[in-house]
Amino acid sequence: MSTNLDPGAVGAPRPRIEGPLKVTGVARYAADVPMPDLAHGWLVTAPISRGRIRDIDASTALGMPGVLGVLDHRNAPRLNPRAGNYFGPDGSMQLLQDDVIPYAGRPVALAVAETPEQARAAAAALRVTYDVEPHDLDFSLEHPAARPASTAFGPEADTGDVDAELSASAVVVDERYRTPEESHSALEPHAATVWWDGGQVYAVDANQGAFSVAEVLAALWSIDRERVHIRAEHVGGGFGGKGACGPQVILGSMASARFGRPVRVVLTRAQVFEATASRPPTDQLVRIGADADGRLRAIHHRPAYALSPLAEYIEWCTEQAKILYSASAIRTQLTAVPLDILPPASMRGPGATPGSFALESAIDEVAERLDIDPLELRLRNQPTVGPVSGLPFSSRRLVSCLREGARRFGWATRDRRPRGRREGPLLIGTGMATTSFGAGVFPSTASITAEADGTFTVSVGASDIGTGARTVLTAVAADALGVGTELVRIRIGDSDLGMAWGAGGSRGTTSWSFAITEAARKLRENLGDPARPVTATVDTTTMIDYRPGRERQTYSAVFAEVTVDPSTGEVRVRRLLGMFAVGRVINPLLARSQVIGGMIMGLSMALHEENVRDPRTGRQTNGDFAGYHVAAHADVPDVEADFVPDYEPQDPSGFNGLGEIGTAGTAAAIANAVWHATGTRQRILPIRLDRVLEPADPGTPDAA
Repeated sequence: MSTNLDPGAVGAPRPRIEGPLKVTGVARYAADVPMPDLAHGWLVTAPISRGRIRDIDASTALGMPGVLGVLDHRNAPRLNPRAGNYFGPDGSMQLLQDDVIPYAGRPVALAVAETPEQARAAAAALRVTYDVEPHDLDFSLEHPAARPASTAFGPEADTGDVDAELSASAVVVDERYRTPEESHSALEPHAATVWWDGGQVYAVDANQGAFSVAEVLAALWSIDRERVHIRAEHVGGGFGGKGACGPQVILGSMASARFGRPVRVVLTRAQVFEATASRPPTDQLVRIGADADGRLRAIHHRPAYALSPLAEYIEWCTEQAKILYSASAIRTQLTAVPLDILPPASMRGPGATPGSFALESAIDEVAERLDIDPLELRLRNQPTVGPVSGLPFSSRRLVSCLREGARRFGWATRDRRPRGRREGPLLIGTGMATTSFGAGVFPSTASITAEADGTFTVSVGASDIGTGARTVLTAVAADALGVGTELVRIRIGDSDLGMAWGAGGSRGTTSWSFAITEAARKLRENLGDPARPVTATVDTTTMIDYRPGRERQTYSAVFAEVTVDPSTGEVRVRRLLGMFAVGRVINPLLARSQVIGGMIMGLSMALHEENVRDPRTGRQTNGDFAGYHVAAHADVPDVEADFVPDYEPQDPSGFNGLGEIGTAGTAAAIANAVWHATGTRQRILPIRLDRVLEPADPGTPDAA
């Protein structure tokens, strides 16, 4: 083994390995891969939210130039109806199997032609008629079909006597908070290039986990997983929206099987909005009781979220109510509301992001009513063990995040009075929020080959969705092997590399790194003749403790400064500062980029993002980047992010994930700052102009 040691690979701020490929256009995404004899598919989606297809007239389309055919429920290959997601069968994957329309945007046909333009023209020529049935999109916590959510992520909290503690409290906050349906809005639309060869299916697909997509596609076709080969070498963002087996690869595989040619399916931006899953809306009741000195007596968090009858899903909004604060009684009641929608999907910080908006807004309201500094209130209620589980914390550096963030932000100079600071017509406010996000590892496999030339090839089914996974995993492997990073080559993004967790749940890097570290240890123990290649492979499934005896979380403290123009309702975020405790940081450059990106996404959630649906049809009316605004360069302020020293003792290398902790908590910090600026509490996101606009003072010249 080489003696060119580089013990500082982990902890060094290295730029992305694939950066030059991306900026020069060499990196190829799912819609870019050259393929001989390629055909193209174009989706047709339902404009209604519930009903049945009465008829599809494809006669005109089939006579158009270059058209190979049209797939619909009458001629499409049959799929296994039992295939699904982690929770069981998922009807959203049963595309073109029957005439039922369960949600607006359901694919009803795929036109296939020699060119994308011909396929698009054929799709436009299809004449689809429907029998429309009444639909239900009336989401609320009180919906008559509301039911307890699945407890697959853990039981609900019910410690102490919440009602008695609330009755004995000096102050009780009892408020309702709402967040809208949101779209993932990744830069790259969903796309797949698919072909069959010798009874095996191959695809280059935009996804966040090639192995899991291969498993689902194999189940849909009722074939062995070894006969499905999925590659996702470069993915242009995902945020959870590409975590499942998407319509592009399902329909592409059906069309390729039907027409005997490679088929490429690329969703338009509008189709991404309507035919791929979103973060569900939430409606959350929070009751918090506290003594006059700020000690919390009771926390009751009762959130509801929308889901589809087609598939089970959990938007786990209640986790932080069980983790962040000590209280004598804590009760959580997560509720699911079935509606006529596409099954939702995890979106960056699922559950924690909308859940923290409600909880941290309510905590701020407790501080307001007690006239206690919001930072001080949080510091007074820090637990020493898990407030619900009673387990010790693996590592908890939240207080460090709070104190250091406050110092850098200048929190001590803040005037707590609302509307106390002005700059001309602008009201200035500051706010803060804290959050946690569950951490851990999931099973993965990794192989490392010691090559005869002294280099090492690391193979792991990881996904790089823009996070810099290649760069980070190269550093992890170099440190584990005791060699320089220049001697390590990494292979990722291929289901043939073996079972691996996808890029999601802030567990991708920790899961892959664990497998790589173990493979390196095994290789070093068994390295033989360096003149020939030697390979070590590890599967971490049996190495993982699925019931750890400690609470393992990451933490953040986010501080925001906003300006509000009450005459126009315009809110601008002037400063954002986040301090994070995420275990040992592998690459500070990429880690800071990740949490800053997360904070910007939280800003976008706070002020801009909202799927708007036509109540008559249920179809989204703002399914494009003109109507669905995400934070652009002009919306983004000075953002500062840093990490407190931390080490995760439950991980062999001290790592934790950090992909989602930046988003969760940011919207609450901004909403709290808007209250401080205006004196009016914003309990509904986004904080739109009409929700902030104040009537003109009749005594001012402008009022005339």
